[in-house]
Amino acid sequence: MPHPSCLTLARRRFIGGAATLVACLAFAGTADAASVEERPDLRAVFDEQGVRGTFVLYDVTTERITVVNGERANRRYAPASTFKIANSLIALETGAVADETEVVPYGGKPQPVEAWERDMNMREAIKVSNVPVYQEIARRIGLERMRAMIDRLDYGNREIGAVVDRFWLDGPLAISALEQARFVARLARGDLPVSARSQFIVRDILRLEQEGDAVLYGKTGWLAGTEPSIGWWTGWVDRDGKIYAFALNIDMPSVEDAPKRIAIGRSLLARLGVL
Repeated sequence: MPHPSCLTLARRRFIGGAATLVACLAFAGTADAASVEERPDLRAVFDEQGVRGTFVLYDVTTERITVVNGERANRRYAPASTFKIANSLIALETGAVADETEVVPYGGKPQPVEAWERDMNMREAIKVSNVPVYQEIARRIGLERMRAMIDRLDYGNREIGAVVDRFWLDGPLAISALEQARFVARLARGDLPVSARSQFIVRDILRLEQEGDAVLYGKTGWLAGTEPSIGWWTGWVDRDGKIYAFALNIDMPSVEDAPKRIAIGRSLLARLGVL
């Protein structure tokens, strides 16, 4: 991943109000420069919802990246529950969980979300973003294996500290929207350095819906340990065999802002002709 100043230093060409950047962004492990188009006009989608944020769309076929608020797109935040994507891959790859149907205990303690107060498998747990179930999975993986796998996956800043069941919620793990888009694009294509089986299962449990010839995959996240809270949505659209990976994060001053993650993401995907 390039230095955060990469977008700022890139050469810009302004076309119809959009800034096209030829930037030093390397995706999917290649050294090729990716064409990045900054779309300041699409900030209006965030303005309409009364929030600040960023959005990245990576067209894997054309190696073209569209960015709304490029400076923020390079800024790293703790991934919160979007890390369940990587956690699921690591659980399968290490054998901490046999498959997506193995029931994992939540621990029996009261939870802030009633839906989390039940033992469940990964397919169920990722749908309701069950934190205690995924914390148990992380404890099974253990610090040493978790650190090694995050390094192998080249996930964000690769830093997990010393607390195996909190590092994606409190830090030090952090990732940018550009890095999220790169990561899920590799998962969508089966290009991550883990087994094809693990990637197939995780893609399957991330599938949200199909609309015509477009299939939508994704995972939300809610980083509550900051002021304001940060909301995430990352995933991809598979349309006619073409992959469009995306990542969005927004400031969420109140709980009422949570639904705006998907509302803004869907609006941008529609305006960009993906959904």
